[in-house]
Amino acid sequence: MNAKKPTPQVPDCKEQLIAIRDTMILLSGKWKIQIIGWLLLYGKVRFMDMLRGIEGIAAKMLSKELQELEQNEIVSRTVMPTKPTTVEYELTEHGKTLSGVIDAISAWGVTHRKFLFKKES
Repeated sequence: MNAKKPTPQVPDCKEQLIAIRDTMILLSGKWKIQIIGWLLLYGKVRFMDMLRGIEGIAAKMLSKELQELEQNEIVSRTVMPTKPTTVEYELTEHGKTLSGVIDAISAWGVTHRKFLFKKES
């Protein structure tokens, strides 16, 4: 009979893995990181400007993703008293703490792209 090796029980690792899982659930999908990146770069942005600026996203998907980010207190939404109604979004102070994460993803993406294109030449 093959005995399974016991899994080490390291409290810090378990806490880190739970934190990684929670973060991945919050930021999952194709669009949320791009939306957060857009808001980090441009600050307070109108819905339609974001829709035009984030290539390939549909209005319904942008609205859904912004709602989820708002529920998680990453983004705040302001309805402006204009006609037609204008809605602006910006990162909350808590949302701005994702800046390092987004910067790291961006830097890695640039490096990875260079790596891939270097391989092809």
